[in-house]
Amino acid sequence: MAGVAVVTGAGSGLGRQISRALLDAGYRVALAGRREDALRESAQGYPDPLVVPTDVADAIQVEALFDAVRAKWGRLDLLVNNAGMFGPAGDVGEIPVDEWRRTVDTNLTGSFLCAQQAVRMMKEQRPRGGRIINNGSISAHSPRPGGAAYTATKHAITGLTKSISLDGRPYDIACGQIDIGNAATEMTAGISRGARQADGREVPEPTFDAAHVASAVLYMAGLPLEANVQFITITATKMPFIGRG
Repeated sequence: MAGVAVVTGAGSGLGRQISRALLDAGYRVALAGRREDALRESAQGYPDPLVVPTDVADAIQVEALFDAVRAKWGRLDLLVNNAGMFGPAGDVGEIPVDEWRRTVDTNLTGSFLCAQQAVRMMKEQRPRGGRIINNGSISAHSPRPGGAAYTATKHAITGLTKSISLDGRPYDIACGQIDIGNAATEMTAGISRGARQADGREVPEPTFDAAHVASAVLYMAGLPLEANVQFITITATKMPFIGRG
């Protein structure tokens, strides 16, 4: 078997694509997310996935997720920190504080809580070690207008990725980040119809098949622990990111 993996945000979009790609590759996968029905839909047709409804912003629920993985399979080889939300839209002066905090709790604290539990398992198990892949974003590099909460959390994910990489070295724990621009999912459906640009225009942006993201994650996950993809960026080729749009 390829190993044991946890994928968060597995009930839809990229999380569903990644979970199924890992299952197809022989991984034993725990699918985590808020909606059990969506998780079961992602897992449909596979013989032995573990479905664990989980709010990643809740430390108790996250601990229960990893306890379930430990009880079923006894170890963890891969965590894909994929759960996230766009959060509130608006300039910095308009964003409600409670929506800011909810975005930080989901995108940043949720990734930290899952990584914390994963690191603890990976340090203790024999053979020790494992890999963590964090879902960053193009917003980890450059913001969209009116997206301060999302952008701040994704910049912070880069710092978390680097810290996990450094702290994990003595324990054979690798950590990398995949930054994705305009993969076609339910979450990004509006982008293809029109996305606000820095000059205020609404411009439709190209997207690409999310299956390519899953392929990139499989490549990262399949490396031996002595090798690591620290950062990888995958975007629609004509996405207005490089240069001035």
